[in-house]
Amino acid sequence: MDRRRFLTRSSGSAACLLGNFSFLQGLQPITAADTLITPNMVRVGGEIEPVVRMLETTPRKRLLEHVGARVKSGQLNYQQILAALLLAGVRNVQPRPVGFKFHAVLVVNSAHLASMASPDRDRWLPIFWALDYYKKSEAEDVAQNNWTMAPVNESHVPAAHHARQAFIRAMDNWDESAADAAIAGLVRSSSAGELFELFARYGSRDFRDIGHKAIFVANSFRVLQTIGWQHAEPILRSLTYALLAHEGTNPAERDSDADRPWRQNQSLQKQIPKDWQDGKLSNEAVAALLEIFRQASPEDACKAVVSHLQNGLAPASVWDAGFQFSSELLMRNPGIVSLHAVTSANAMHFAYQACSEDETRRLLVLQFAAFLTKFRSNPENLEDRKERIHLLEPIDLPATSPEALESIFTDITENRYVAARKILTFCRKDAAHATQFIDNARRMLFMKGNNAHDYKFTSAVLEDYYQISPGLRDSFLAASVYNLRGSKEPDNKLIQRTRAALV
Repeated sequence: MDRRRFLTRSSGSAACLLGNFSFLQGLQPITAADTLITPNMVRVGGEIEPVVRMLETTPRKRLLEHVGARVKSGQLNYQQILAALLLAGVRNVQPRPVGFKFHAVLVVNSAHLASMASPDRDRWLPIFWALDYYKKSEAEDVAQNNWTMAPVNESHVPAAHHARQAFIRAMDNWDESAADAAIAGLVRSSSAGELFELFARYGSRDFRDIGHKAIFVANSFRVLQTIGWQHAEPILRSLTYALLAHEGTNPAERDSDADRPWRQNQSLQKQIPKDWQDGKLSNEAVAALLEIFRQASPEDACKAVVSHLQNGLAPASVWDAGFQFSSELLMRNPGIVSLHAVTSANAMHFAYQACSEDETRRLLVLQFAAFLTKFRSNPENLEDRKERIHLLEPIDLPATSPEALESIFTDITENRYVAARKILTFCRKDAAHATQFIDNARRMLFMKGNNAHDYKFTSAVLEDYYQISPGLRDSFLAASVYNLRGSKEPDNKLIQRTRAALV
């Protein structure tokens, strides 16, 4: 779709929530002085730099209106806004810890996925929400330490033919300054595929930041596929810095619990047979692995996965079991840690699909299994609740689809367990019903979502539904209600603000 058609369809068809952009006209433009950057601030690229500076310098209370006016006049398109949003985040929000205020960066891909999967009338809502969220995080960063990404120390950038080994050595030794210089050289001399293969490994090597490292890897590369590789250097510098986050002394010189599975799996992956990709799907094996994930140690869970693969199980069934278990964790202990079991599963599965080297894919499967067990034991307040995903049973629903959906989304607010059972009934009645539920869940996100986790979780679940074997999809979707938004919750402030502006 060309830019003119996209802008016409997107801006004109968002009327149900945004109306048209006529109320955005007449605003003052950004001045030339606003586009200047200081010498200690990295440049993000010639043509996009003024757009990034516009996001940085426009006050939060005016940003959406200003962007909207430029979209309506044809000065900005979707791709430019998406690129500037991610680049402003990596330049101005410190990626440590990998979470909290840094969700302004982590959520960009989720907002993009939600936007691309939405009907035309809703398409701008996720991006406008992400713009506002960036300004919130930017203010938090200023209040804390006012971190800004500095330019690369060019004198330390290795030659192209040395960059890969310099990067691997720096990452293995957790050497921040050497890794920063090396990634700059590597971006300038390597393909996106070569770099993703490296980052997929380092993003999954340790469990610090409850999966956010793997999430950042997947999300940054996915957005780069849309905005263009010319923007990669500052984004991958931010990613490199994030992946080296740790506590205490150098992890390369100690045996930390967060690093132990990676070290053990270096040897364990060699026991996976060469023809492991030719295995067969098995629901019985999925059930067996699900029980292992519920109680085994990280090491034992990984050994069990290897044993199943040796016995001819398809790796897709390992992912099926992991997806089921991550959503079950959310049923048993709704909250931030269990939520990240779902979103990190989405990220690691994407990495597994996108990688081409066999060893990387083996390690990702095993690290996925190890991570799942750590999500189980991490929450100190994990309750021994009886909910189990395989025990969910259908329950009666109104006959018509509109009434059934209304009943489900009411119960998502009032009784999530009942809502989960109703979804099973709804999806099993008609194959098209799952799509109807997904479309309505996404609309509910736009109207009711009020934090980055709402976007990250919803985008992950609604994408992974189609990655799971058909017989297991409905229960996975049903369990997702434990972090979806219901119809009885208040509209988010951005929607309220937008509606007020249209009055």
